[in-house]
Amino acid sequence: MRKQYHFRPGSGAGFNAWDVDRLIGLVASQPVERLPLDQISELDTDYWFGHGTVPTVRSIAEHFRLMTEVDLQFPIVVDPWGGVMDGMHRVARALAEGEDHVAAKRLAVMPNPDYLDCHPDDLPY
Repeated sequence: MRKQYHFRPGSGAGFNAWDVDRLIGLVASQPVERLPLDQISELDTDYWFGHGTVPTVRSIAEHFRLMTEVDLQFPIVVDPWGGVMDGMHRVARALAEGEDHVAAKRLAVMPNPDYLDCHPDDLPY
């Protein structure tokens, strides 16, 4: 699987990025919680397409393919306030299948980003 990062807008023109492998390690000892889908605010946003990308039929089909391949047994990773940092395809699949919650592990504290004000294409994959 390709290296994955979670992105949030940086203080400049780029993004702050968190290494998803590191995030998963940080929540390894956290308990699994049942997070209600209606508490995930990103469900009503352009989560995958809000950073200058345009949703095309091809890109939507790719996200659909990824949704069908995920395993809902693996908890998503959320920040201390419930923001999704890893697992939005699992969230979307749970929603599409009529679930009302998803398994999640919550970061106890917000970790510093691994990269500041970067461009996604410049990161090691």
